[in-house]
Amino acid sequence: MMDGQVVVVTGAARGIGRYITHTFAKAGANLVVADVDSLDKVVGEVKEMEAEVLPVTADVRDESQVAALMDQAASHFGRIDVLVNNAGIVPHFAWGVPRWPRVRDADKAFFWDKVLATNLGGTFLGTKHALRHMEERRSGHIINLYGGGSGSGAAAYVVSKEAIRVFTRFVAEEERDHNICIVALSPGGAIATEDAPEEARRRMPGPESSGERWVLAAQVGMELSGQLLDLKDGRIVPESS
Repeated sequence: MMDGQVVVVTGAARGIGRYITHTFAKAGANLVVADVDSLDKVVGEVKEMEAEVLPVTADVRDESQVAALMDQAASHFGRIDVLVNNAGIVPHFAWGVPRWPRVRDADKAFFWDKVLATNLGGTFLGTKHALRHMEERRSGHIINLYGGGSGSGAAAYVVSKEAIRVFTRFVAEEERDHNICIVALSPGGAIATEDAPEEARRRMPGPESSGERWVLAAQVGMELSGQLLDLKDGRIVPESS
């Protein structure tokens, strides 16, 4: 399905990023996995799936590191076919962890600047530097992670994700003439990953509930570029469909 294609996944060390990496590896892709944390576990898992993998330590908030990530990916594999902008800071309120503070009580350095710089800024930087390589080949897919949220304490996260949706729409129009498809995609609901408390893992779906949407989104046509997509009845469609 993705035989030989080169896929870059940020935030790949754990959680949904780790699962996304697995789905592409099973589909036959070559992987570039990036994170600020140790990548040893996911690299070992991808190799067991007989996929080629290049690990790169990179902080998506640092432009020089993101530029180097994309350059290393293109140098090692010869091109970048797909970028999944997954790295982010998520509140995980559904896990039963302490809620983030209300806006009036939030520390600006973390609960605004860091969240926006990671979620939105990382998506911007990843997209910017992947496009340098994709435009040369006039081909590529960029998948930006979208997610919902509500209630007290969710402001920074929700603002970052809604901004990613708008960013996706605008950059998709800029890149349409270069034949680069850029979409937003949600995992389909709240998920309990391996980092979640045991109680949350018992009552919530795991990353596997997101299915093959990542691989399917990496193959959609240009007519869907700029849209927020969802998986319905085994097909990738605009969320409103």
